Amino acid sequence: MTAYALANLTPQPGIHDDVLTYMERVQSTLDPFGGSFLVHGAPEREVREGAWPQDLVLVSFPSMDHARRWYDSAAYQELIPLRARHIPGDLLLIDGVAPGYDPATTAAMLRAASSRTA
Repeated sequence: MTAYALANLTPQPGIHDDVLTYMERVQSTLDPFGGSFLVHGAPEREVREGAWPQDLVLVSFPSMDHARRWYDSAAYQELIPLRARHIPGDLLLIDGVAPGYDPATTAAMLRAASSRTA
């Protein structure tokens, strides 16, 4: 099942050279684990609900194992400080849903479980 690295980053004024170095090198850390960018910064966006001043980064991986191995790799661990010192934020590794996922099925299971505990 596809997994994702999702980063919610707070942009800072200007761009530090360390961040540019991170950007130049990060793809080479993703390649061995099948990682590919789906969203990088989202400069063109429409906020329809709430506020979203952060930049969004979304990277896909073939599986959660691939995502974990990428994040834990020596190559990526070496790059993290280049970004983190200058752009604070949060990063999650998350599983996607299986092909054919239906939220109505999930709702039905939750309703059934709720009625058993009531």
